[in-house]
Amino acid sequence: MNDGPILAIETSCDETAAAVVDGRAICSNVVASQAELHTPYGGVVPEVAARHHLGTVNAVVDEALARAGRTLDDISHIAVTQRPGLIGALLIGLSTAKALAYAAGKPLIMVDHLHGHICASWLEPVELDAPFVSLVASGGHTRLDLVSDYRAPRLLGQTRDDAAGEAVDKGARLLGLGYPGGPALERLAAQGDRTAFTFPVGLGGKGERDFSYAGVKTALLYTVRDLGDDTQVHLADLAASYQEAVMRPLADRLIDAAIEHRVPAVSLGGGVAANGRLRELVQTQADARGLRLAVPDRALCTDNAAMIGAAAQFTPAIAWPDYLGYDAIATAPPGGIAA
Repeated sequence: MNDGPILAIETSCDETAAAVVDGRAICSNVVASQAELHTPYGGVVPEVAARHHLGTVNAVVDEALARAGRTLDDISHIAVTQRPGLIGALLIGLSTAKALAYAAGKPLIMVDHLHGHICASWLEPVELDAPFVSLVASGGHTRLDLVSDYRAPRLLGQTRDDAAGEAVDKGARLLGLGYPGGPALERLAAQGDRTAFTFPVGLGGKGERDFSYAGVKTALLYTVRDLGDDTQVHLADLAASYQEAVMRPLADRLIDAAIEHRVPAVSLGGGVAANGRLRELVQTQADARGLRLAVPDRALCTDNAAMIGAAAQFTPAIAWPDYLGYDAIATAPPGGIAA
């Protein structure tokens, strides 16, 4: 493991974030959100995101150091998200981290964003130790990993088309709920009957570990078209039924994988892990099976830099100045986590 205080930077999508992490302790965790900038467009605009990172990242790093009561001289390593994400956004964070590390003569740790979501459960106060099965569900990714060692999570299943978070946002848009759709859909679903409509569950076979959400989005589209002017009357029931079709496969396959691999715990990560219905479904099944459910605070489920600092402790450092030739990578590696 990489010991000592780590300054971590995260700019993979639309959150400019920096944190100081020392072991399992979060000394500071600063996030500058861009949600309001992208709301008029109904989704993240890559060029807008990159430009906002450029104007914000230095101030966010300074604030993270100040809140932690540290200077750059106190930092042992600098960590940054290298992949996956929006390439322009990643480049801002990586360039900043390279410059800081080079000027200070520090080693640099290049982190896989998805590894960060898994390692968020390692931090205080959750402090989950391996082995466990991890579910990471966000706007861009949906995957199950067997974590026998934080250094090398093993992929068990992933989405074959759309991510769960994307399905939530697109469903919310179809129902006229705006962007970001997750919180709005959850609020409306709480007023509805989740058995009122039946939506298909992709790849629903027993023992299935992959996910598919393209079909449920299409089914919602056709249902709204068929209802026509009556859609507004059934809006809460549509939201509740659709949310159930998105969340239940996540819970079912997470628990099934934990039972198959005989681990004592499961964890949730990614923005979708903030959904109350998903947490309820997983908690109920985990309790029934005698499993521990580890869920970080909502601020550590959405994109943040503290999780990058956690993953950095399980990722090899690159010595000064060898990292100058490394680049950002938009895609996740095929199969496992890049560590």
